[in-house]
Amino acid sequence: MKLLLIEDDAEAARFLSKGLRESGYCVEHSLDGRDGLFRATEEPYDLIIADRQLPYLDGLSIIELLRRNGNRTPVLILSALGTVEDRVAGLKAGSDDYLTKPFAFSELLARIEALLRRGQTNTQLTRLQLADLEVNLLSRRVQRAGRAIELTAKEFQILEFLLRHAGQVVTRTMLLEGVWDLHFDPQTNVIDVHMSRLRNAIDKGHTRALVHTIRGAGYVLREDP
Repeated sequence: MKLLLIEDDAEAARFLSKGLRESGYCVEHSLDGRDGLFRATEEPYDLIIADRQLPYLDGLSIIELLRRNGNRTPVLILSALGTVEDRVAGLKAGSDDYLTKPFAFSELLARIEALLRRGQTNTQLTRLQLADLEVNLLSRRVQRAGRAIELTAKEFQILEFLLRHAGQVVTRTMLLEGVWDLHFDPQTNVIDVHMSRLRNAIDKGHTRALVHTIRGAGYVLREDP
């Protein structure tokens, strides 16, 4: 599980990062709100832990901006501001939990585990993966083996459709209805052209092909030949 910790107190961040890594989490750290927001929008995370009082951009503003842009990653606020009004403001901003400083590390771990269990369904809906091919549906970023892949809007739609049906043969009719919203075959090579471009973008430079043509049937996205 990949966590983003946004905390401007360097000593506290070192302590939390060490403890979380020892508990099996992959942790990335930002020292201020501006960098934290950038990371949260550029990379997929399973959970964000954010201090409320941060340089450049406070924790509540980060959450509000993320939610406004459709990012539903669970967020846990850590704050020395612990009144009822403070906690209510944090939850209203879009946070999923609010933990007041000082706190026991065991309680932090328990809350993280609860949020991750709750967010598993949302994570599955916003990230798709097959082998070393990863697609973030929120940021619309595609990468294979860590290398970014640029796709047109239509190519992205086709790839998403194929990933949601990974391992299954996808027919021309399925693509026409699922991607183009057409319930008839216009008898053009539009699908073949887009699939050729998509295959070139996904498989070029890799020894293992993921996009396969099933002659007379359609296409399939899978690891094996």
